[in-house]
Amino acid sequence: MRSNFLFTSESVSEGHPDKVADQISDAVVDLFLSKDPEARVACETLTTTNRVVLAGEIRAKGVFDAQSGWADGALDEIERAVRNTVKRIGYEQDGFHWDKLEFANYLHGQSAHIAQGVDESGNKDEGAGDQGIMFGFACDETPDLMPATLYYSHRILERMAADRHSGAAPFLEPDAKSQVTLAYENGRPVRATALVVSTQHAAGYDQAKLRDYAKGVMADVLPDGWLPEDSAIYVNPTGLFEIGGPDGDAGLTGRKIIVDTYGGAAPHGGGAFSGKDPTKVDRSAAYVSRYLAKNIVAAGLAKRATIQLSYAIGVAEPLSLYVDLHGTGTVEADRIEAVLPTLVRLTPKGIRTHLALNKPIYEPSAAYGHFGRKAEGDHFTWERTDLVDALKQAL
Repeated sequence: MRSNFLFTSESVSEGHPDKVADQISDAVVDLFLSKDPEARVACETLTTTNRVVLAGEIRAKGVFDAQSGWADGALDEIERAVRNTVKRIGYEQDGFHWDKLEFANYLHGQSAHIAQGVDESGNKDEGAGDQGIMFGFACDETPDLMPATLYYSHRILERMAADRHSGAAPFLEPDAKSQVTLAYENGRPVRATALVVSTQHAAGYDQAKLRDYAKGVMADVLPDGWLPEDSAIYVNPTGLFEIGGPDGDAGLTGRKIIVDTYGGAAPHGGGAFSGKDPTKVDRSAAYVSRYLAKNIVAAGLAKRATIQLSYAIGVAEPLSLYVDLHGTGTVEADRIEAVLPTLVRLTPKGIRTHLALNKPIYEPSAAYGHFGRKAEGDHFTWERTDLVDALKQAL
């Protein structure tokens, strides 16, 4: 690994069109899981000018049955969940309004062929919902064991959203993006060399005032002394940003997977998370991979750790487990590979049970990253570091 370099990550706000789609998809997942913890959901969302469209495959007791179809009131509940999500984000614009948008629901029953391979039955354990590779990552650059470039990109936009919701910055609108470039010396982040914020704003709002506000947020979020020179701070570099959100650009579920994970600092298996119930290993195996990597770093066994898992559709056990400590480990990676499956069963059901994933916990994960979040109650269980002692004892 290089010691001295520049690295960049970006984030997008909860009001970005793709993130609106992700949050709607996860609101649907949460609704189904609240009715049936064993629900099967694969919900894709399209957002555009005053329109939201759902599509995908589902199965859930009390909501949808392959024989009898939709339960009474279920379609209305889904529409309410969609509109309430858009309202919570803050869209009451002419081009995208929670109460005025047109809504279309094309969700339908899950394929029986997929169900027969995935469902647990007799002596057959629950199989993976699809084939694929999933990665988890952790590093010691921040208290949350995340890449610093992504960590600060998220924090800038979270602070701006909090100011918008509280009324402290009423000139802000929901759509925004950030980008943070950091200089690394001897492998550690030491300062920012470029910062970018593009944010939707009220019509006619003074750009100089907006720049001053954004610079103030950056200064508050970054460590002391990290702010770059003024010429390397870019706020709305194209000028006015009044038309935004789904009215300015269509949004789709799953288009911000690097923002959702590690900001490009680690590999990505390619599968999106939002809109999928936890039997889908795209989601659950990526979560447990992060959990394992974070516990390795938290235990002091490495400064950086990457985990890869792979699965075949309908097969319970992972096909492979790979650990890379990037030359920073205090023990051999193959020893950790041998220990991890003894601490957590890495089948879809084992992962869901260990991390308590069959609950309506997903909508909060759909903005500002699925990782590097605070584990509180049932939420973000994959961010816990409760394997540290067991890892140390085993190794």
